[in-house]
Amino acid sequence: MAQLSKRLIPLAAMEQLIKQAGAERVSDKAKAALKEVSTDAVKFALHAGRKTVKAGDIKLAVKK
Repeated sequence: MAQLSKRLIPLAAMEQLIKQAGAERVSDKAKAALKEVSTDAVKFALHAGRKTVKAGDIKLAVKK
């Protein structure tokens, strides 16, 4: 898990992703939620023994 914490994307990057999707403004809670989902998706991929995050990992992370 130590490797995972070094690879986290900053909240500013989360904001840019959401804005690129069409949002005009992004709340701090929305940025944190997207960061949590992306972190969980990476954990699921690593748990499955993969380096690649797949759509299924993201779907599971959203359901969590």
